[in-house]
Amino acid sequence: MKIHDENAVDKELFEELKIDCSKCSGLCCTALYFSKLDGFPEDKEAGKPCVNLQSDFRCKIHAELPRRKMKGCLGYDCFGAGQKVTQTIYPHTTWSTENNPQQIFEVFLIVFQLHQILYYLAEAKTILPARNLWYDIEVLITENKSICSAPTKDILTTDINDYRKRANECLKKVSNLVKLNYSLDKKEHEKNYMGKAFKGKNFHGADFTMTLLIAAKFNGCNFNGANFLGADTRDTDFSDADLSEAVYLTQGQVNSARGNSATKLPINLTHPITWC
Repeated sequence: MKIHDENAVDKELFEELKIDCSKCSGLCCTALYFSKLDGFPEDKEAGKPCVNLQSDFRCKIHAELPRRKMKGCLGYDCFGAGQKVTQTIYPHTTWSTENNPQQIFEVFLIVFQLHQILYYLAEAKTILPARNLWYDIEVLITENKSICSAPTKDILTTDINDYRKRANECLKKVSNLVKLNYSLDKKEHEKNYMGKAFKGKNFHGADFTMTLLIAAKFNGCNFNGANFLGADTRDTDFSDADLSEAVYLTQGQVNSARGNSATKLPINLTHPITWC
């Protein structure tokens, strides 16, 4: 069953939402808190640069991340918020040259949340079963872009919780419309798939929202209409699987997982270089 309308894909918007570290000032490596237990190089407090962040904002161990199993770094995706803040919102300064970089960090955290929501909305506007919601989705997209283009004082005072609530309500409606296309056996869909094997199985319309898929083996499985919103895909094996019509799958989730050249992905996602 066809879920996405490829003709409705806003290629320019998806391109803007792709992470481009070469145009960023290492904001994710500085502004965020992260833990070694989650696959990062160290336990680091928010606002402190990572030990591997160099003066040119490049990662000293970037080429070694797969070998060192830095799943936190590999799976992190700012949805283009880093380059948006660096290139557009603060084009003449960076956190490293500011006496008080906290404002830049706060703006980055807000724009990151907005870009993450924008990514899901951009995909929702391609989902055929939700065609009647496309106008409402476009209204939310326009509002999102307007906030991200506003002066910093307006970005900082944005009621992000209200916007997220309205966007989530819309995204949930989209998910429910997708589900209506499938007859699901609820007994087969758990909330913990960690380490389990499901070779060649069909997961049509499955709801993996916020589900632990860590190290699960989905070799040759089909995920037509499956919802991956917030799913943890660290070391999940999608070799030979068909994810081309999966819903709300992100590049970060793909980067955290395993797969091969035969793995089929949605049109807006790419195979990681670590996949054979």
